[in-house]
Amino acid sequence: MTAFILVPGAFTGPQVWEETAARLAAAGAEVHTVALTGLGGPRAATGAVVDLETHVADVLAVIDSTGPAGGRDLVLVGHDYGIHPVRGAADRRAGRVARVVHLDAGMPQDGVPALAAVPDQALRRRLAEDAGAGAAADGAGAAADGAEGADGELRPPARGKWGCWGSTAGLSDAALDRLTALAFPQPLGTLLQPLRLTGAVDGVPSTGVLCTENGASIELVQMQVDFGDPALRALTDEKVTFFELPTGHWPMLSCPAELAEVLLRAAAGEGHRLRPPGAAQPPPHLRPFLLDVPQLPRERTGNVDLYVPEAEEPRPAVVFVHGGPVPAGARP
Repeated sequence: MTAFILVPGAFTGPQVWEETAARLAAAGAEVHTVALTGLGGPRAATGAVVDLETHVADVLAVIDSTGPAGGRDLVLVGHDYGIHPVRGAADRRAGRVARVVHLDAGMPQDGVPALAAVPDQALRRRLAEDAGAGAAADGAGAAADGAEGADGELRPPARGKWGCWGSTAGLSDAALDRLTALAFPQPLGTLLQPLRLTGAVDGVPSTGVLCTENGASIELVQMQVDFGDPALRALTDEKVTFFELPTGHWPMLSCPAELAEVLLRAAAGEGHRLRPPGAAQPPPHLRPFLLDVPQLPRERTGNVDLYVPEAEEPRPAVVFVHGGPVPAGARP
């Protein structure tokens, strides 16, 4: 039997998993939804700081409470911010965890805080500056959707501002109302404290569930792998699989039935596997571009290639600078 431990993302508590959890349970799985401290779970003691380690401890407590494996496959699912405490906990209980599922979430590394994954650049910059200066923010609300409160928490987005944290595609008005009504302030320490990993979690099988309406796709990840980034080579391991869901960033609310099916398949080791870079494929610069763009004649001047449109002067210009190495004859 599979035992799922579902960990919610920023501003959300265990309630967001209700429909998905019910469908998993109906399929015969054991399901645990984690109430993180301050996010639907227990409130911290007066004066205590809630940080990422607090949430790692919350997930560890649920893992340990499930008792010996006894034939169960323990699958940890982290949505959005939730992947940070999930990976932290899986790193410390690698022998207990059968699989980690990254639900529309990245792959955070040792020493990197969750702040690095915050999509709102203005908010990310402001919080980083405040943390570096060691001073509280002035509460002016420079971010598009959240502002820092006096108690060290980031206020949740207003109903119309969730899009700053991910695509709301697929969410009905009722689901968006529910997401807003059930939101909690996010303790700032959970975003600012770096994740600490020993590397043990890297040996645990993993699955990425990509929500395509939020901008991710298997094809895009495969292209990034093909460009030879060493950090992405691990994604081609046989233990790593991928699924896509044609929805926005909150699939547990927009398509809970489809999400439950994907999680069950992930637990069974199913899913798409990426090709290693260079595996029977032409080099990336010779493959078709993802977007359908017109072909313009190239005018080479020194080490600069010009693609000049038929337009009246003055012309807008976009400059692409290659990071290299790029073959001399390559066309962008």
